[in-house]
Amino acid sequence: MKDYKIILFLCNWGAHAAYQTLLDQGWPAPAEINMIRIPCTGRISRALLFKAFEMGADGVALVGCKPGSCRYGLGTENANTNTHDTRDILALLGVGRERLRLATFLPDEADGLRDFIETFCGTIKTIGKTPVVTARQQADKAGIPAGPDSGLISGVLSAHNAYGCQDCGKCTSTCPLALTGKQFSPRAMAGAVIAGDLNTKELTEDIWSCLTCGICYERCPSGVNFPDFICDIRSIVKNREDGDRHLAHGGFFQSLMRAMTSPALSTKRWQDLPDGIRVDAGSKVLFFGGCAPYFDTFFRAHLGVKTSEILTDSLRLLNFFDVVPALLENERCCGHDLLWSGDRENFLRLARLNVAMIEERGIEEVVTACPECYRTLAEDYARFGIAGNFKVTHFYEFLEREIDKSAVTFAPLENAITFQDSCRMNGVAHLRDLPRKLIQRLVPDQFAEMKDRQAVSMCCGSSAWTGCDAYSKAMQVKRLRQAHDTGSNLLVTACPKCQIHLQCAMEDPIHGDSLKMEMADLTSIIRQTIRWE
Repeated sequence: MKDYKIILFLCNWGAHAAYQTLLDQGWPAPAEINMIRIPCTGRISRALLFKAFEMGADGVALVGCKPGSCRYGLGTENANTNTHDTRDILALLGVGRERLRLATFLPDEADGLRDFIETFCGTIKTIGKTPVVTARQQADKAGIPAGPDSGLISGVLSAHNAYGCQDCGKCTSTCPLALTGKQFSPRAMAGAVIAGDLNTKELTEDIWSCLTCGICYERCPSGVNFPDFICDIRSIVKNREDGDRHLAHGGFFQSLMRAMTSPALSTKRWQDLPDGIRVDAGSKVLFFGGCAPYFDTFFRAHLGVKTSEILTDSLRLLNFFDVVPALLENERCCGHDLLWSGDRENFLRLARLNVAMIEERGIEEVVTACPECYRTLAEDYARFGIAGNFKVTHFYEFLEREIDKSAVTFAPLENAITFQDSCRMNGVAHLRDLPRKLIQRLVPDQFAEMKDRQAVSMCCGSSAWTGCDAYSKAMQVKRLRQAHDTGSNLLVTACPKCQIHLQCAMEDPIHGDSLKMEMADLTSIIRQTIRWE
C-alpha cells in the first residue's frame, strides 16, 4: 500500500473553524493529510507552495476564507495568484497542476470542507505518487552523507590563486557593490579564508552578496579568479548552514532546480511552441532553451516579462538558416543557479542527468541562447568531470558564422539603442566581443555605449538569485540612468535575467517613470530585422 503525503495549509480563521467543527463531530481526517495551521493563505508564497513538493508532497491544498471575508484584506486574492502561478509551473515541470488546489470556506461550511478534502485525497491517489524524489532520498539511496563540507579550503585557495592576493585593494575599488556604499570587499573575503576562520562576517554574510560579475578578476594584478573562488567557497559554507535565508524569492528557483534532479520527471516546457517553427527529433543539433518559461510564469503578475520570446526567436532564426534542431522534450535546468548559490551536490546530480539525456539522443552539437547555460554546459560540466561528447555553441557564435557567409541584410531599426553586457558572456573570452559584432550589422538610428561597458560593465544587480538587497537595487538604478544618459530609447540585452532584474528596478515607485525604458533581447531584434538580400 502506497504511503501518500498531502499537505493541508489551513487558514487560522474561517477555514480552521470549519475544520475544528469536523473534528468535534468525530470526523476521521484522512491519514495522508498533514495539516499546517497558518495565519492567512495569502502568506503562503509560491516558494512555500513549491517547497512542499520539493520535500516530497504528493499533493498540496491551500484552504482559506471566502473572498471578502479575509481578515487581512487581500489574502484570498494573493493566494489565488500564487496558486495559479505555482500550478502552471508544476505543469511545466511535468508534476501536474492538479496536485495543487485552492479552496475557500466560511466557518459554517464544515460539510463542504469535508467533501473537498476527501475528494482531493481521492484525486491524488488516482494520479499516483509524485515523481519528485527529494535530495535527502537521493543522497540516502546513493549512500552519500547529507551536508558534509565539500573540498579542502587550501585546495580552493590554490586553485584560484587566492594566495597571490597582494592586498592592493583594486578589487574593492572597482567592485560595483562597494561603489554603491556596501561594506563589501573581495580581498577581505580572501583574507578571511586564508586565515581559516569560516565564522567571520565576510564568510557568513558577505559571501552571499558577491555578484560574481568578474570585474575584480579583470582588475586583479595577481589574476585571482574571485568569481570561481566565491563559487567554491559558497559550497563549503553552504554545507555548514541551515536553510536558504540568503536566496531571493524565498529560494523558489533553487527549490525548482532541486526538484528537477528527480530522474522520473517528464517536463512539459516545450508544449506551447508557436505555429511555423520546425523541429526534428532526429537532428544531431539540439537547441537547449533554459528556464525562461519558468521565469515568465513566476514573474508575470508583477513584471510581465516575456523571456520565452528569446527561445522562439532563436528557433525561428535557426530555421531561417535552414537548421531544424532537436528539442529535449524532458529538458531540465542546466544547474547554473545551484552551482553559484553553493548547492554543489544537487548541481552535480542535474549535470549528470542532462549529459546522459543529451548523449542518449546522439546529439553532436548543443546550441543555447542563454549565456549562463553556455558557461555551465561548456565549462562548468567539464570542470567537474562531467563533460559530454558534444560541442556546445552559443547562439551568437552560430549567428555570426551564418550571417558572415550568407547573403543577408537588415531592415532599419527605428530606435536609438544601447547595450547591457552579460556577466557570464564577458567571462568567456571568445564570446565577449560577439554581441557588438552583431550590433554593428544592425541599422539602428543610433548605437551609443554606456559609461561602464564590456569587460568592466555593470552587472544587472543579482546573480543566481542571491544578493538581492537595497545595494543591488541601487546598482540597477545607476545602470538604468547610464542607459538613459546615452540618449537611447531601447536597451538591448543578451541575458534573460538582465531583463528581469532591470525591469524590476523600473517598477520602483519612488523613481516613477524616470527609469522606464523599452528593452529587447539582441536575438529578438535580429530576428525582427534580418532579411535575405
